[in-house]
Amino acid sequence: MPFISVSDVQIYYEISGKGPRLLYISGTGADLRNKPNIFNSPLADHFKILAFDQRGLGQTDRPDISYSMEDYANDAAGLLKALGWDCCHVMGISFGGMVAQELALRHANCIDRLVLSCTSSGGAGGHSYPFHEMPTLPEDETNSLSAMINDNRHDAYWQQQNPEQYQAILDLNHSHNAGIGEPNRETGAKRQLEARINHDTFNRLPQIKLPTFIVGGTYDGIAPRVNLEAINRQIEHSKLQFFMGGHDFYDHDPLAYQLISKFLLGKLSDQ
Repeated sequence: MPFISVSDVQIYYEISGKGPRLLYISGTGADLRNKPNIFNSPLADHFKILAFDQRGLGQTDRPDISYSMEDYANDAAGLLKALGWDCCHVMGISFGGMVAQELALRHANCIDRLVLSCTSSGGAGGHSYPFHEMPTLPEDETNSLSAMINDNRHDAYWQQQNPEQYQAILDLNHSHNAGIGEPNRETGAKRQLEARINHDTFNRLPQIKLPTFIVGGTYDGIAPRVNLEAINRQIEHSKLQFFMGGHDFYDHDPLAYQLISKFLLGKLSDQ
């Protein structure tokens, strides 16, 4: 299994596909053992993708220490250096988009084109949903709340009127259970959530001069539309596009991966 030592952690990573190099930075709680993942997406048909479990998550080390967004950005840069990837495209989703912002600010020389998906800048640009503040609720209420914030169309009324579709959402969420019961799993997840509390790149975003594509879901309640619009205003000449769907719009609107691919390949027009 592919592990590599970066900074103070052993990072688990996978590489697959052919084409231009693309570093994919995943979101909160992500684990490459959960399927489907980025390697099952249409991007795998066009790019050589490098994806990894971030510190505290998946099969990467989970030290019980404070993590910072700088740590996460340095982990990504260190991984690229260790693997000899001098420069590549970068795509960050949700929490991974926050990491990608820090990576672009601290290690811009390793990025060719940047995609920031369903994410937030923090600060004056707005924060993503504060998962660390989620109340302790019975399982059914937690499931209902999670569905609503992921896609604000899926409120309690929708859940009652569409029981089969709602159950399909729950089944998919429950299938992403890799690593349950492993040592320090909950500790690592908690440390990741703590790191995002103080995430704030907003005032520094104008420093990013990379070709940047900002994408999100029209009905996202985790990284609302206004947050992506704020990022777009801060990054000169960045492109902004919304798609039909919630936080995981890219799995529901086929146009999303099509336009992301075109952007990364330099084929997306300015119109």
